[in-house]
Amino acid sequence: MPEKSDPEFVPATPVPSATVILVRDGDDGVEVFLMERSGFGAFGGLHVFPGGKIDPADGDALWSDLAEGVDPALANATLGVDEGGLDYWVACIRECFEEAGVLLATRDDGRLLPLTDPARRARFATWRDRLNGGEKGAFEAMCQAERLRLATDRLAYVSHWITPIEQPKRFNTRFFVARAPTRQEALHDGFETVESHWVRPEIALDRWQRGELNLISPTFTNLEALQGFESADAVLEAKRAIDPATIPSILPNVTPGKGGDYQEELAVVGRGGRLFGDE
Repeated sequence: MPEKSDPEFVPATPVPSATVILVRDGDDGVEVFLMERSGFGAFGGLHVFPGGKIDPADGDALWSDLAEGVDPALANATLGVDEGGLDYWVACIRECFEEAGVLLATRDDGRLLPLTDPARRARFATWRDRLNGGEKGAFEAMCQAERLRLATDRLAYVSHWITPIEQPKRFNTRFFVARAPTRQEALHDGFETVESHWVRPEIALDRWQRGELNLISPTFTNLEALQGFESADAVLEAKRAIDPATIPSILPNVTPGKGGDYQEELAVVGRGGRLFGDE
């Protein structure tokens, strides 16, 4: 494969994807939910937030009616795209349920879905298995059968990252933050993710510095931005106050170093979802 310095090198096209940072109030401050990826596939062995690539079904027209408080026009304007903005919110909620078992959705009464009742918990565990099994239309069927609306209004858009150009698999990822429902339990799926835990951002960063957590720049940079908050509500209030037009698009530039090490520079290549030169 040609290197990026080779004139024949053509970077892979980044795949649109979405990630959600779940936060909650812990005994000693705000906590975030981190999962450890299994040792195979993309990001094997890394500690990450729930997320994944956008599926074609995330763009179905029905989500415009089932999304609470975020319509396609608002989503497009927030992300700085011409179309498909709402797909990222839908993908966030779907991936969060698939990977972490947390469903950011409301019932008819407008409250977040509780999963404390054993029968309901078992029923939604079956829905989750169907989703993780790759059943087409399962997410839409679940929302319609259970009379759910997506709690898209509870997600705050916080950052935009694009995988380095030399990588064979690249992602164009939007990061969101949301408060975890109090009556649901977050838990890894045991397949794509093998461990999970709630941890304060400060502790996660300290463990990363000591080599106990395997984090890459989008993860530890987003963790750094969550330090110092007194509560999950304070996090959401601050993140919702950010003007999305000021959110930078970040492209890490990786340069090989000595002894298998590397140097990484985080380049700002755009703002408000628009790459410089495309505005």
